[in-house]
Amino acid sequence: MKKDTLTVGFMLFALFFGAGNLIYPPTLGDESGTSYWAAIVGFVLTGVGLPILAVTAISFVKNDARELADRVHPMFGAIFTSVVYLAIGPFFGVPRAATVAFEMSMEPFTSVSPFILFLFTTFFFLIVYFISMNPSKMVDRVGQLLTPFLLFAIVILCVGGFMLLNNDVQSPSEKYAESPLFTGFVEGYLTMDAIAALAFGIIVVNAFKDRGITSREALIQSTLKAGLVAGIGLVSVYASIGWIGTRLGATGSFSNGGDILSSAANMMFGNFGAILLGIIVALACLTTSVGLVVACGQFFHRLTDFSYHWIVALVTIVSYLIANQGLNTIISVSVPVLTFLYPIAIVLILLTFLQPLFDGDAYVYRGAILMTGFISLYDGLTEYGISMPAVTSVLEHLPFFTLGLGWFAPAVLGGLIGLLFKKSPALSYSK
Repeated sequence: MKKDTLTVGFMLFALFFGAGNLIYPPTLGDESGTSYWAAIVGFVLTGVGLPILAVTAISFVKNDARELADRVHPMFGAIFTSVVYLAIGPFFGVPRAATVAFEMSMEPFTSVSPFILFLFTTFFFLIVYFISMNPSKMVDRVGQLLTPFLLFAIVILCVGGFMLLNNDVQSPSEKYAESPLFTGFVEGYLTMDAIAALAFGIIVVNAFKDRGITSREALIQSTLKAGLVAGIGLVSVYASIGWIGTRLGATGSFSNGGDILSSAANMMFGNFGAILLGIIVALACLTTSVGLVVACGQFFHRLTDFSYHWIVALVTIVSYLIANQGLNTIISVSVPVLTFLYPIAIVLILLTFLQPLFDGDAYVYRGAILMTGFISLYDGLTEYGISMPAVTSVLEHLPFFTLGLGWFAPAVLGGLIGLLFKKSPALSYSK
């Protein structure tokens, strides 16, 4: 049983650990400087804590994240969950992973061109398709084969950083000067893993079911233990590569975390460092892509009754086509959508654990999600560049609005209003 927990935990670590997880901690280290440890603690709370909670929340239901969203309303459950899977799957998550893998593993060695991108993504998605076609074997393939290679490459990079990087740590930037813990807390949202966890959770649950665990309590405990295994791995890696960022902060300016890691790898190991970083990024993006394709295949198979294999093929093809549009195009279109979805997902996850306090009443879910959705819709539209000065002048008075957490107080208020309507058992969630 311990071996199964470790295997599933390693798989979950690899699924979570995509390109974004490599890029953001070094940037945090660079910007936070001497306030790094407070900042990384905040980052871990949301970049690791929330995803583990989300995976565990899925173990409370029989099928997938739709059951969590159904507590608001069945129509909301079908629409919201479908949009989440499409966003983190073929429309954004998988294509972004493929293009980031291309840019960080191929760019140092060859000139970037649409033809080279076409060749790389063709090979990349053939591997993704092959592994995803048999989800029952994915745990062993990812957890026992790919993850050890990924961890080994990361360990080499981090050990080299601790031994070879001796630069002074600079003072924190203005962003981290006053409240590094809270700023790091907000930065942890950038991993977007809480949304991905809604998709990965059912993969973990099914993996334990395939190993003979069927009772609800045993599934919850096993899922939580696997989440802790993945969490320990993520915390260790985040802290290490973030620390590398602190050591490079005084050596110059960097465009992003990928630039920091590339510079660090080159300083420590020369050309070998570039190859090592390319392996890390390629494996991280590959494992995340496989997990997302499998999750989409399983979800839409249950939703539509179409063949799992045909759905996997369709998701892979759509991801392949979008990936060849380039990373900048993908990011410009997808970030506003994720900005809208993320707060709703967070509130849904938290309500799952708070459910005993209000007996799972549907009105509480509806009030909290409705108020959250209103604010997150505004945030998403502003990300698209739509200016709404009249609305902004009102919403800017909300607590934490300037930190991107303007939805928090409305979510609490909406939930409390929902409690006022808790008189009708017929409209409450039935356990």
